[in-house]
Amino acid sequence: MAVYDIALLVVSIAILGAVVLPRILADKPMSFPLIYVLAGAAIFSLPLGIPTPDPVESPALTEHLTELVVIIALMGAGLKLDRPFDWRAWGPAWRLLGITMPLTILAVAGLGWAVLDLHPATALLMGAVVAPTDPVLASTVEATPPTAETDAEIDPDDQEGEIRFALTSEAGLNDGLAFPFTYLAIVMAGASLEATGAAGSAGAALGSVWPWLSEWFGFYVVYKIAVGIVGGVAVGYVIAEFIFGKPSSTDLARVMEGAEALAATLLAYAATELVSGYGFIAVFVAALVLRHYEWEHEYYEKLHDFAVLVERLLMAAVLVLFGGTLVGGLLQPLTVEHVLIGLALLLVIRPLAGLVGMLGADSLWQEQLVISAYGVRGIGSFFYLAYALNSASFAETEILVAAEELWAFLGFVVVASLTLHGVSAAPVMNSIDEWRTEHKEGFTTPEEAD
Repeated sequence: MAVYDIALLVVSIAILGAVVLPRILADKPMSFPLIYVLAGAAIFSLPLGIPTPDPVESPALTEHLTELVVIIALMGAGLKLDRPFDWRAWGPAWRLLGITMPLTILAVAGLGWAVLDLHPATALLMGAVVAPTDPVLASTVEATPPTAETDAEIDPDDQEGEIRFALTSEAGLNDGLAFPFTYLAIVMAGASLEATGAAGSAGAALGSVWPWLSEWFGFYVVYKIAVGIVGGVAVGYVIAEFIFGKPSSTDLARVMEGAEALAATLLAYAATELVSGYGFIAVFVAALVLRHYEWEHEYYEKLHDFAVLVERLLMAAVLVLFGGTLVGGLLQPLTVEHVLIGLALLLVIRPLAGLVGMLGADSLWQEQLVISAYGVRGIGSFFYLAYALNSASFAETEILVAAEELWAFLGFVVVASLTLHGVSAAPVMNSIDEWRTEHKEGFTTPEEAD
């Protein structure tokens, strides 16, 4: 009973922190997610008799808890984006997804293979799990909440700016589009196991690439992405028809306003996953469909606020537990090589890959620099690693992957990202906002000059 009471105390402190910290730390060079991690480390260091969490020993719990946080964050991210959807307006997202993310995966996987001597499948997995910008922890530089302006009135530059739009849209989509690379690592590991059993040599795994590569592309890329998009559109329209076709008319209904966001999240994710589509993509697409259904309706703010409330509370719990894993020895297998690769990812690989992806974009070079540098890593990466390690391809052998080593590397990357990006994001974004305001005020159009 004592442990239960202590757990309730910890939960209450986490919830209170989720409410109070954003007010205290607004516009200050401090990351409140990092404070949660530090608080978790402090709590689990006390002699209270609470067992320290261990993602290696509890892979299923880790997978499902992080999965829930991410899908709710994806709903909130989609509801934030007021930019009308077309290919040109969403150019920054396509650049970050189609160029920056694959380059990041390739670079990290190459270092894992060459420096750490990892199996190709394990190296690819390492690159895939750290490549996505996290939708949960990117709140410092995300887009503003939805407005009630019409489609024609929305000015993307005034509403969120290129930086916030690019990072929010990237975080919303790359958590789904990183999944094919995670599955590629899983399929590659499975092919290695089959080849080892058949030919007695792990090196024979890549001898016949086409069968498993074609399976991966046809099912895990084309089919699952397509189903994710279709599922998101369908659920988004169904929920939108319900919300705007039957407005709240009773006190009980008004009390529950905004809860449809949670229902849409779970419905889109579960329904799409049941037909083997990417639920992450479905949730984000459903949020976009909801947001674009009626631009002028103020109810979007209620949907957004409810989703963010649930997301923040769950995020607090996960980060406190993550702090507990750190004092429980998560980083013990960490080596100098892991640290150097992690720092290279945050300081060199992602910024350079981001700049390559943004080459030729319409945004200003100052914005491109910030977009390239601020790809925070976090809870989404936890989910991908837990999911992959729970798969048969990796779980059935200790030859292909050392789970403790990968968790140590990822733990370091997330702590470093929370520190680097979390502490610097607020002052950097404030400076950019001030610069953009001055830039616009000092600019005179030809019409104004006449």
